[in-house]
Amino acid sequence: QLSDREKNIIRMRAIPNYAMGVFFLAIGFFFMFPMRSTAGYISQYDPVLIKIFAAICWIYGLFRLYRGYKKNYSRDR
Repeated sequence: QLSDREKNIIRMRAIPNYAMGVFFLAIGFFFMFPMRSTAGYISQYDPVLIKIFAAICWIYGLFRLYRGYKKNYSRDR
């Protein structure tokens, strides 16, 4: 059984995972669907590599969200 202090620590460790997950999902959407103001910068690069990078960002973002949801952190016990 976990103490209240341990539960709070686990909760606090999950918050950065949620934040980074949302951040990487947003970056993936930014590169997959660029806005008019940034399309000029992104179009300088190979479109296939941009799409691959966006997909990797989505996968990593989903992984971070899953990691925050599961809260499966190693405990010294």
